[in-house]
Amino acid sequence: MGCTGKKKSSMFELVFVYGTLRRGQRNHYMLYSSAFVAAHVTEPRFTMLDLGSYPGVVPGGDCAISGELYRITAATLAELDELEDYPLRYGRAALTTEFGRAWIYLYRYRSAQKRVIASGDWLTAMTATMNSVRR
Repeated sequence: MGCTGKKKSSMFELVFVYGTLRRGQRNHYMLYSSAFVAAHVTEPRFTMLDLGSYPGVVPGGDCAISGELYRITAATLAELDELEDYPLRYGRAALTTEFGRAWIYLYRYRSAQKRVIASGDWLTAMTATMNSVRR
């Protein structure tokens, strides 16, 4: 608590990214000013969906999701909310990590028509898909 008796809010938050925000991907530029914390794999309690040019993760299932943790500012979180169309297309949930609580964006629409990425690693799945197309 601060001197006013109010709980101090952190200037930084953690976010867990698993798709186009990861290093080397098209939206990673949004995290250039953020500190990379670590690679991280979640507990196996999700399902990852292939939504075409990006993935979506939904709660439930037995898949561990591979991604990266970043320390971000409130301003960056607001920008990520806009990218993820929060709270309409994606919601946010707290994820427990060894570095503290992190936000994970969860896709709001579970669909049987979407391919499941059983590995939980969108980059690996995307690379495998691209390699099979080249053959």
